[in-house]
Amino acid sequence: MRGLVPFLRTAVAAAAIVLLVWIVLDLAGADPGNPVAHWFRSAADWLSGWSRGLFAPQNQTVRTLTDYGVPAAVYAAAAAVLGRYQRE
Repeated sequence: MRGLVPFLRTAVAAAAIVLLVWIVLDLAGADPGNPVAHWFRSAADWLSGWSRGLFAPQNQTVRTLTDYGVPAAVYAAAAAVLGRYQRE
């Protein structure tokens, strides 16, 4: 199991980074037709599918932050926990 921990930590940290990049792109008004923006949007939608719509704020900025920020925080926390497990 310990050999798998570094891989899992990297994977969940990468998931958090993808979500954070999408948040920045979306809030900055990235063109959805751009292939890079489209890739990040698709990946972020997949990664956040379990939590999107959990909150229903009227403000689009707050909706983006809750829809994608909550899973980003969960993935970042999981990476931190795995990092501590790896050191033990």
